[in-house]
Amino acid sequence: MSELESLLVQRSRPVVTAELATVDGDGLNAVTQRIADLAPYVDAINATDNPAAHAHASNVAIAIAIKQAGAEPILQVVCRDKNRLALQADIVGASMFGIENICALTGDDVSAGDEPQARRVFDLDGPQLISVAAGIAAGAYLSGRRIDPPPHLFIGAVENPSAPPLEYRVQRADLKSRAGARFLQLQICYHFERLEEFVAGCLQAGFTEQTALLPTICLTKSARALKFMDDRVPGISVPAATIARIAQASDQAEAAYILAREQAAHALALPGVAGIHLADFRHDGSIARLVTELALHTN
Repeated sequence: MSELESLLVQRSRPVVTAELATVDGDGLNAVTQRIADLAPYVDAINATDNPAAHAHASNVAIAIAIKQAGAEPILQVVCRDKNRLALQADIVGASMFGIENICALTGDDVSAGDEPQARRVFDLDGPQLISVAAGIAAGAYLSGRRIDPPPHLFIGAVENPSAPPLEYRVQRADLKSRAGARFLQLQICYHFERLEEFVAGCLQAGFTEQTALLPTICLTKSARALKFMDDRVPGISVPAATIARIAQASDQAEAAYILAREQAAHALALPGVAGIHLADFRHDGSIARLVTELALHTN
């Protein structure tokens, strides 16, 4: 059992996960430094898989590097770029290095990235990939060919609590839970009431005990970053009043941090929420500050 699985089964305290900044150069030196900055403050670190349809160092290589550095990796696996053979190969190959935590995503369309001419794959979608990973953990590839012994996997996924139609999001989260997802890292949500409604809907559906909810908190420095997300990032909506609040502040970076801290405190206070997931675009020690100020005791 992975450390992340153990913590989310016990639910003795809020869990904190975070994304490792993408790596393009400086090899393992870059990975090691980024892990060192995160590891004291989080329980597990996501090895992303070409986020926002931009090519970076591979998800499996980064997950192995996180593991070898003594931290807890979460291997993101995205359906956009690989067919079912390659997706299964990533999961089973990573498991050879003791990587148990898997986060299944459908993935942003290639039009969101810097190589929009890339060919889309989408052989599977997120819920289907969850089922495939659950099958691998049960001892068989999708073809039925046996894996003996099967790898132990702790399977997660993502969900967007604020993209319309809102009632469908709870249904989709329930579908992923039924497929085998045991944690959901939620998309960034700047509408407090939408997150409340989503979490309440998941509680009412009755799956939050078996599938942990981890709302994402995004650490930014300016109103410009919020405006960019509102304009350019699919599935994210930032209220105009929120953007104006940061834009009108005398210190936008501090105001943006306070907003993130308010979002984190709000999410953690919701019944059914097991922790938070952090996306850090500041890279200035704000994760350490946030975890400390909210008394989130991790490693």
